Amino acid sequence: MTNDLVLSPEAQDLLFREARTANAFTDEPVTDEQVAAIYDLVKYGPTAMNIQPLRVVLVREGEERERLLKHMAEGNREKTAAAPLVAVLAADTDFHELLHRTFPIFPGAKEAFADDDAREQAARFNATLQIGYFLIGVRAAGLAAGPMGGFDAAALDEDLFAGTALKSLLVVNIGHPAENAWFDRLPRLEHDEVVREA
Repeated sequence: MTNDLVLSPEAQDLLFREARTANAFTDEPVTDEQVAAIYDLVKYGPTAMNIQPLRVVLVREGEERERLLKHMAEGNREKTAAAPLVAVLAADTDFHELLHRTFPIFPGAKEAFADDDAREQAARFNATLQIGYFLIGVRAAGLAAGPMGGFDAAALDEDLFAGTALKSLLVVNIGHPAENAWFDRLPRLEHDEVVREA
């Protein structure tokens, strides 16, 4: 296949072809500077009306990690306990309170999200878009991500996010991959199975 992409083959490999979901990490720490660099890159990903509902809650160690582990599915608990950094990725259902800053071209933006159910749906959908950007940003920082949906979201929200408008969507282990951190790569669908003309 010819390379019709502007991105260098090395960058393509780093972000996509060679990147994998990691299940084990070294004990090398993930620094605040790395996390800041990831966010500073991925914050430019588009969301509807620029609502930017993703919130990233970092869980390093100690009591907060123990509280998080209680809500993880059994198969995810051990690797989450061992990861150097865990990020709980959540949707802020009160994102509309910041629309005067993030979408100033529409003075009535906040009122457009007055309905609680519609606002939560918008928050979840757009935060999920941002999660995709975030995972690519982790890879761009030379780190590996282990995203997991296997946790009790309602219990986690009640425990870690009580009194806030945050709704957890994904838990991601982050760090430098350990040896044998990967499962075998599973098949991907081919272009002609996915892409077609209308």
